[in-house]
Order: sequence, then structure tokens, then C-alpha cells
Amino acid sequence: MLARRIIPCLDVKDGRVVKGSQFQALKDVDDPKKLGKRYSLEGADELVFYDITASHEAREISLQFVEEVAEEINIPFCVGGGLKTLDDIANVLNKGADKVSINSAAIDNPDLIKKASQKYGAQCIVLSIDVKQVDDAYIVFKNGGRINTGIDALEWAQKGVELGAGELVINSMNHDGMKQGFDIPLLNKITELVNVPVIASGGAGNTQHFVDLAKATDVDGYLAASVFHYNEIKISYLKETLRQNNIPVRIER
Repeated sequence: MLARRIIPCLDVKDGRVVKGSQFQALKDVDDPKKLGKRYSLEGADELVFYDITASHEAREISLQFVEEVAEEINIPFCVGGGLKTLDDIANVLNKGADKVSINSAAIDNPDLIKKASQKYGAQCIVLSIDVKQVDDAYIVFKNGGRINTGIDALEWAQKGVELGAGELVINSMNHDGMKQGFDIPLLNKITELVNVPVIASGGAGNTQHFVDLAKATDVDGYLAASVFHYNEIKISYLKETLRQNNIPVRIER
């Protein structure tokens, strides 16, 4: 088993980190540069920043915070939200991000995944998928979870990897912000279908949820937000708990 990555997620709106529940009721948390630096020092393996209203508001991502974060941290970070073209992706990478995350734009234009992967390498291209269970089906939503695309999430995950995505972030909308644990059945279905790293997102409420996730799935990274933002779980304590459960994690820098 490869060492699992601990990845704080920072949703950014109007230059501030925010957090909600099931993609709604957003509350202000902190400055992205300040919070990113804190996580870098606390032992996070990577960071993910999402400009969560860029696609919905049909605007480009704000690049100012990207550059500021790159100056403050010494761990890899990924940026997403409103990236629609190869130029958009180039701008974010040139500002210092190590990876880009595409979501809504990839749904509207799947060829973007292929072209971006060919130009910048699959390791730089992360396909983020917002998934909601509707009856017995897993459906893809876009524009920050606002629009039901009707697309089967399992089929979309496979197609995204075939097109060149080097990593998937699976955001369970049903579990997001609920702190009742990760969507293990969904994650197992995804990991059985693809051969790239899968990052689990949505549902973390305590350290046992991470342990359960590690023991029940083959996901490569564990992404969470509010439990880290509000100091409900310290990253160092989480890593030690995982080690005690024989789950390999990366050594702090």
C-alpha cells in the first residue's frame, strides 16, 4: 500500500476561504494564504483550492491568491474553478500551482482533458467530479453542484481517465459537510474502474472516518475541509492515528 495523502481543501469565494454543507450555506473561514501556510507547516501533503463560484458566475478564476499561496507554502497544491481553456490552465500553472482541477468545463468540453493532458502531462490534470446519489444512480452535477447533468458518474470517471486525467477527486454531495463518514460504496465503485489515483472528498467528521476509509477502500488521498479549518482534527494527530492502524502516511517535512 502506498503512503496515503492528507489533503486539506480550501473553497475560495471572493478571495476568502469559505465552508458550507452540501454545497450551501457558506460561512467565512479565513484568508487562503494564511490558512495554506498553516497547513503546510502542520504536515499536510498537498492542498486543493477551489474558486467555487467561478463556473457558476461564468468568470475566470482569481489568480491573485494563487500567486500569494505559491510564495508561502512548500508543498504541492492544486487549483480549480472556472478553468475553461488551455490558456486558463497555463495561467494557473505559471502562477505556481502544481496541478489544475477541472470540473464543469470538462463536462461541457471533454476534449479539454485530452488537450491539457497532452500539453502539460497527465500528472498536472485532475478531474474533479461532484457526485450525487439520485435513487439508485450516481449522477454528475456541475457549476458547483447546482446543475444535474444526468451523466452517470461511473461512466464519466472512466471516460475522464481515458481522455487523460491523471487523478480523480470524487466529491460526494450527499456526504459533503455532514460529518457522517465518507461515501465508501461510491469510492469502491470508482477505484474498481480506473487505474489512476483517486482522492476521497465529502463526509469527514472524525479520525475514525479516515481509518474506516483507509481500511475499506483503495483511495490514494483523503481530502477534508471543516475538520481541519476549525481545528477539530490536527493533521499530525490524524497521521499518527493512521500509523497506529497500520496505514502508511507520508512523513512530515
